[in-house]
Amino acid sequence: MRRSGWPPSIVPSNDQTVYLVADDFGQIGRAWREADIETTDLETVIQDLMAGQYSNPIRVAAFNTSERWSEDVSEDVAREIQRRCDLQLTDVPSHLQAFVDRHVGRNRQQLSLRLV
Repeated sequence: MRRSGWPPSIVPSNDQTVYLVADDFGQIGRAWREADIETTDLETVIQDLMAGQYSNPIRVAAFNTSERWSEDVSEDVAREIQRRCDLQLTDVPSHLQAFVDRHVGRNRQQLSLRLV
């Protein structure tokens, strides 16, 4: 039975995976960025990162309460950002370079094709 004054749950009620970005605001600290539930899917988070919606992203976490799991997906997201930039023949945006370097590394190996 719900008590009067009990706050509503912030946990999504449908079976979906939610992606949240931790942002570093410098001297004022770090925080998980507030997000509308409709904008917590992976594609929207990646697009928002690439568009500069986060000042200094440090981590991306995914969770699904229905399936009872959570995971740090920062490396996967950084690799996807790098992949998209490679496909577009562009550099990683400067506001994401530290994030990609931190999670993928500067010395990522370039795949080479063997010519026969």
